[in-house]
Amino acid sequence: MQDSAADDFGRVLVHVAATRDVASFEELFRFFGPRIRSYMMRRASDASLAEELMQETMMTVWRKAGQYNPDRGTAASWIFTIARNVRIDHIRKVNRPSFDPNDPAFVPDEPISPDAGFEADESAERLRDALGTLPEEQAQLLRMSFFEEIPHSGIAERLGLPLGTVKSRIRAAFSKLRQSLGEQS
Repeated sequence: MQDSAADDFGRVLVHVAATRDVASFEELFRFFGPRIRSYMMRRASDASLAEELMQETMMTVWRKAGQYNPDRGTAASWIFTIARNVRIDHIRKVNRPSFDPNDPAFVPDEPISPDAGFEADESAERLRDALGTLPEEQAQLLRMSFFEEIPHSGIAERLGLPLGTVKSRIRAAFSKLRQSLGEQS
């Protein structure tokens, strides 16, 4: 396409945007429709799909004609950018996995039975009471390790203790917890 023809189509597109003139749009459609269909055929290799994507592209050109800016490029580059985006949107829509309502991510957990909830609350209370019987340094290590999920090396670094000391204090805390929880059973 020559520069003068490109300028002409740019003016036609601006005119379509300003007046919504169907005859001017038909001129654009007659020129760009077959080119877009050919572009889509080279990428889709399905005549009916290429026709559908061309129609969708031209409808988008009609709807968005007001967004065309001749200072930013030619009408042809703007229209073919729309065609490329329509094709990409189609590919994304086709390749999107279908919704599976039985997917475990969408299935809610079974509600906890009242007796199980009561037992869990009772166990949590027993554990809190047992933690309260530990020396503060051991309770602090357990809180950092299990509630804050800090690795043992991170705890050692944060408290300025050797790693072996952190591990032995956590083992001692577990031993005391087992004794305390075993006595309450």
